[in-house]
Amino acid sequence: MLSVSDLTCVRGDQTLFSGVSFDLNAGQWLHLEGANGSGKTSLLRIATGFTPAAKGEVRWKGQLLAQASDNFHADLLYLGHALALKDELSAVENLEADAAIAGRGFVKRDAVSALHNLGLRGRTQLPVRVLSQGQKRRVALARLTLQSAPLWVLDEPFVALDAQAQAWVADAISAHVQRGGMALFTSHQAVDLQGRGASYRLTP
Repeated sequence: MLSVSDLTCVRGDQTLFSGVSFDLNAGQWLHLEGANGSGKTSLLRIATGFTPAAKGEVRWKGQLLAQASDNFHADLLYLGHALALKDELSAVENLEADAAIAGRGFVKRDAVSALHNLGLRGRTQLPVRVLSQGQKRRVALARLTLQSAPLWVLDEPFVALDAQAQAWVADAISAHVQRGGMALFTSHQAVDLQGRGASYRLTP
C-alpha cells in the first residue's frame, strides 16, 4: 500500500542515499536502519510527503503521493522529532485536542491508561511545559493506541525510554500490524516485534 521507488536524497552537495525502493503492505512493519547521518529521518519525511525527493516516487494505494495527499494524510500517523504538543495544555488535554483535530472520538480513561503505561502516572494533568523532553515524547507516543490510522511512521520511537515503556511501544506496534496496519520506523537498537516484518539498511 506504501510503495517507495528508486528514491534519491541530496542535501547540499552530498547524496545521503540513492536507489532506495521498498513496499510496505497491510500487516507488515519495516525497521529502517543506518548510521547517524545516513538519511533515515530524511527518508521518513520523503515517504510521508513532507520533503521532496531528488529522484524517485512514492505511491499510496497505487496513486502518486501528490495525487493522494488528502486521503494519505488522513491514513497517516507520523511521529517525528517535533512532537506537536501544546505546552499550556496537560498531557490528557493534548491527546483530547489531537482527537478533536482528527475528527475522532476520545475516551479519557483510555488516554490516562496509555499515559500511565508509559510511566506518566501522577503527571497526566500537569502542563506539558513542566515535563522533561523524554516525558513529552511519552505523551506523543500515547497517540499510538488512541487512533486508527492504518500507516504509522515513527522516527526513533524507542529513544529515551526505560525497558517498560519500550515494551509498551513494541507491543503497540505489534498489535497494530497484527490488526492489518503498517509501521515504518527508525531505531538504533534491536527491536523484538511480533508479526510480519523486515529491516532495511540505508547505505550511502
